[in-house]
Amino acid sequence: MNKIKYLKISKNVKIRYLTNNLKKNINVVFLHGFMSDIDGEKPKVLSKFCTKQKIGFLAIEYSGHGKSSGKFTSGNITKWSNQVKIAISKIIKKRKIILVGSSMGSWLSVKQLLFFGNQIGGFIGIGSAPEFLEKVMWKKFTKKMKKETIKNGIYNLKHGGYEYPITYQLIKDSKKNRVLNKKIYINLSVTLFHGSKDEAIPVIYSRRLIKTFVNARKKLIIFKKGDHSLFAKKYQKKILRELKKIISQNV
Repeated sequence: MNKIKYLKISKNVKIRYLTNNLKKNINVVFLHGFMSDIDGEKPKVLSKFCTKQKIGFLAIEYSGHGKSSGKFTSGNITKWSNQVKIAISKIIKKRKIILVGSSMGSWLSVKQLLFFGNQIGGFIGIGSAPEFLEKVMWKKFTKKMKKETIKNGIYNLKHGGYEYPITYQLIKDSKKNRVLNKKIYINLSVTLFHGSKDEAIPVIYSRRLIKTFVNARKKLIIFKKGDHSLFAKKYQKKILRELKKIISQNV
């Protein structure tokens, strides 16, 4: 049965996670995107799929996101990566992991590869956004916007009907978490999905990310006319089919 629970990370931080409570040898771990949560369609569909496949499932919600504690403006890639690391260590422990990262979740997934190494048997990236804070978002800021962010420590970015409070500490921290300049030698299966019409993160980021994997069984699948979310039914089926393949390679 799928259940949302809370995990105490530190004295002041409690984060939510979704699990199907199956203590199995193989566990799919879903990591959501920037300013997203575990109430969306992706974790629900993946949880249902994993239960059907009789494997473990875990979706982690970072501090400042959804109903997890903490302020969004206090968070950054370092903190969120560490929260994921703690959650995996406490809940999955030493069992096999297959990571599924959506957008920023792919960036955090790569950070987990550096933590957990060969415990990870597979990685699926959906609209992967490694280093997007510095290379996509900050790059698009005008001189005036950058000046305001540095001066006030924050800039409220309006985009697509949403407001994103972008802190300068978040941008600075992102530079400490570059992953595209590193090589990953772990022997695992990697499949990256990206939409050719992704307006948030260009396909080039998935192309760069796939090159960092040296010993992986890897492929990049570009969905023609696909958007950033990539979870319309036609894409969903292909992603789940690929996940099933990666699970069978780890049995």
